[in-house]
Amino acid sequence: MTIDASKALQFETEFLSGVGTNLDAVKGKHLRGSVWQRAQYDESDRLRELMANNRNYDRELVKSLPSNRRVAWHGFERRLVFWKRRTGVAVASVLSPLSHYAKPSPGDVPPIGLGELTDHVRQLVADARVPHVIGVCSPSGFTEEAREVSLSSANVQVVLIEPDGAGGWRTTAAGEGVDPRLLRIFDPESTKQKLERVYDAVEERSADLLTGVLSSSSVAREVNLPPEMVREGFKRVAATNPELKLTEKEDEFLLFRGAPVQHREKKSMNVIDRIRQLFSGEGDEAEKINLLGERRAALAQRRDRIYEDIGKLEKKEADLFEQGKTAKSQVPKRRIAAQLAQLRKDIARQNRVAGMLNQQIDIISTDIHNLTLIQQGEVAQLPDATELTENAVKAEELLESLKADSELVGGLEADMDEAVVSEDELAILREFEEADREPAAAERAAPAPAPPVEAERQAGTAPEPTADEPPPAEPEAPRRPADAEPT
Repeated sequence: MTIDASKALQFETEFLSGVGTNLDAVKGKHLRGSVWQRAQYDESDRLRELMANNRNYDRELVKSLPSNRRVAWHGFERRLVFWKRRTGVAVASVLSPLSHYAKPSPGDVPPIGLGELTDHVRQLVADARVPHVIGVCSPSGFTEEAREVSLSSANVQVVLIEPDGAGGWRTTAAGEGVDPRLLRIFDPESTKQKLERVYDAVEERSADLLTGVLSSSSVAREVNLPPEMVREGFKRVAATNPELKLTEKEDEFLLFRGAPVQHREKKSMNVIDRIRQLFSGEGDEAEKINLLGERRAALAQRRDRIYEDIGKLEKKEADLFEQGKTAKSQVPKRRIAAQLAQLRKDIARQNRVAGMLNQQIDIISTDIHNLTLIQQGEVAQLPDATELTENAVKAEELLESLKADSELVGGLEADMDEAVVSEDELAILREFEEADREPAAAERAAPAPAPPVEAERQAGTAPEPTADEPPPAEPEAPRRPADAEPT
């Protein structure tokens, strides 16, 4: 599995956090001991040394790299007052290839091999006489050779944990004598998180529920969870959504879409009305929709299985065709040709069966659609034409009355304004208006201002002209053109 350093650090933190919570919950139950001591370790010093050997001195980079942290719980039982005896050790450890992360430009992270895993487990077991429960997590996964090896002994039980690539974790017992309960203890994903993954898968494939079905086996393969967990998720989803229904066919849980709304409570019916309903074909549309939806779900499941079989046959056909092309003699070619001819006939037959199922599903879907329209129309309870006409007439009369009242109120307000003002107040208002007009008239009657020199002479402050200084020239009258006639 290809991951980067930040993702590896995230897996390391999630594993230690989840397993730490699980181990704290089972101390004294599945793990013997009345007194527990918790210790933490890491290989950050070794990581810095490896980075220095590769001439990588980035201190901030160390914080974003996994450091092979591990947490150990040591259990004891008290003997007398000041003495206690060790009863067991539980270790949650992370194993990453630090030498790979210490490189300046690391590429794809390799999985943990058998030799590295064996040395790591041997270092974790300090005293083989004390029972040890060890969970080793590799963010980059393990090789097939490491998964198949048996590392467990009489006092040592080892569980391998790695991301499964689907948002969960894969737990593998490294030996035959491992307690199955340890697989659940060293699974860092809680039940709530697993159910949320089932909810997300149902939400992503909600379009398949419109004309098809979701089976517990297909969703279990997609999210990599046990079928029992997927069934529990289906039950909770169906309990929260009234449109989704759950049924069981051939040891398979099927989730499909039923009636869009909850039907109302049935009214009591006598025998005659019930017989009429049976012969008239009328009844509760919600029950009909649910029944048809269950039939459609069964047909869709069978169709999906046929499609899976067709895919397998097509793959076999491709393999046989390649064998026929590479065959050297005519004898195997004839044999393969006969097998291909029969295989293609089988594929054609399966396609016809799938086509027939598709037609049946389409017919049922059409009937469900029609029943849904009928049900929605009955739930709405729309008014008839007579009621709509009566309400329109009443609304129009109300608007006319409202308009007349508005005009009446406007006239009353105008009359009221005139009645409130007295004669004395009107006389005073006219005086205000005359006082405003007098300054404006005086401003219009005032003479234009004289030039500055003339104003000084009138005031007696301008100097008298001397003999050397000629008097100011009189303004020259405008000349008349020669050809202009006198007026």
